[in-house]
Amino acid sequence: MSLFWRIFALNAVVLGTATALLLLAPVTVSVPVLLTEAVILLGGLGVMLVANAALLRLGLAPLDRVTKLMTTVDLLRPGQRLPASGRGEVAELIRTFNAMLERLEQERVASSARALLAQEAERRRIAQELHDEVGQSMTAILLGLKRSADDAPGPQREELQELQEITRGSLDEVRRLARRLRPGVLDDLGLVSALTSLSEDFATHTRLLVTRRFDADLPALAPETELVLYRVAQESLTNVARHADAERVTVALRRTGDGVVLTVTDDGSGIEAPREGAGIRGMRERALLVGGSLEITPAPRAGTRVQLIAPLARKQP
Repeated sequence: MSLFWRIFALNAVVLGTATALLLLAPVTVSVPVLLTEAVILLGGLGVMLVANAALLRLGLAPLDRVTKLMTTVDLLRPGQRLPASGRGEVAELIRTFNAMLERLEQERVASSARALLAQEAERRRIAQELHDEVGQSMTAILLGLKRSADDAPGPQREELQELQEITRGSLDEVRRLARRLRPGVLDDLGLVSALTSLSEDFATHTRLLVTRRFDADLPALAPETELVLYRVAQESLTNVARHADAERVTVALRRTGDGVVLTVTDDGSGIEAPREGAGIRGMRERALLVGGSLEITPAPRAGTRVQLIAPLARKQP
């Protein structure tokens, strides 16, 4: 039934019921109208309006559900749909809206994939330049300072040695930045080694206690899945260092029946509801690229737990 005929039928029911009551009820209207008759008429009008409003609310409830979903839908949480059954304009509207959500989610994943791939390519380029250009230049400077220090007299030697230490520290920082931009160990040794290196580097610079729990029978994953898991772990540890005020962090990677689960748990101040900042939304977008899902919840005792469930996908032979 179309929306027009549905509203018409609802109003017809109300008006027909009111007409039947006027015909069958032993009530007459005098001229001039008596007070009791006016009260009865106004009461009947009120009943008609209330009944009409209730029936219209019931008939237009599907449109209210569509409007509510329109205002709350989030493309980073796919799968939000409305049930559509029967025929008519309302059911067709719901099916069209569900199809539009499906198309928007697919387009969002495709556009996010292009953006993130471009971002990773830029990270790789910058990391390569840091390693090849800046790193080699600083290494040459370090060697030159060493030769100058070896030939310099006592007071100048000490100053040159101090410059050597400063340069060496800067060179280590450049290398660390290059590893964060593009972890070469991920390409060379795999996800477990990359997560181990990441957690050790994080513990060294933040002085937090990091516990690693990796299953021994983890499957071989597609390169894009490994990269997504690594980036989510990296962003989660960064958030812990910035916001959690924690002392301990646990990084776990385990296998499930149809995928792998990455969990980063801290014992910090915890959250009541995660703030959807750029970092969290970026993690959600990365999870969608591999068909995964991201959950951010309070930890069982204290702190915050970030969990990424990624479907199992083996490397191409």
